[in-house]
Amino acid sequence: MNLKNEGVRPDWDTYFLAIAMMAAMRSTCIRRQVGAVIVRGRQIVSTGYNGAPTGTAHCSAVGCLRELLKIPSGERQEMCRGSHAEGNAIAQAARMGISTEGGTVYCTHEPCSFCTKSILNAGILRVVYMEPYPDRLAVELREETDVVFEAIPAEKLDEAREWMRRSSLFGERSKPEKY
Repeated sequence: MNLKNEGVRPDWDTYFLAIAMMAAMRSTCIRRQVGAVIVRGRQIVSTGYNGAPTGTAHCSAVGCLRELLKIPSGERQEMCRGSHAEGNAIAQAARMGISTEGGTVYCTHEPCSFCTKSILNAGILRVVYMEPYPDRLAVELREETDVVFEAIPAEKLDEAREWMRRSSLFGERSKPEKY
């Protein structure tokens, strides 16, 4: 990774992962902040983050039912008032009448079984994620499809985080001499 070289730009996967990390910053979940970006033809179709459905109280305001019931990660997702980032990104695209067919979803975390089912039904062909999530059913479902699920290697994850850290939003970044 040569970020000191002026004019170097992140590759497309790193770029969209960094945007997914930005989307995660909007999360109102107490346990895990997750972001997702759906892309078609290198164009962003929609973004999403995990949080309570539109018009309902946020978990950050009313507390976490999963914490109260001591439900471990990867189990009993139905016992959460929040909607997941991937599902919210798919719903946002649908709400705006934008197709996700043939797209790629970039996620900060590996999709759970609910989101995996939504991704498969939405016609998305590739899923790129950063952090693992313990959901055996999600793995079993994806093994039955041709949809590509890619865990980003640690060095690519470090690169995305470094681009975020060095971006103009979060600090000084060297500018290329020519635009």
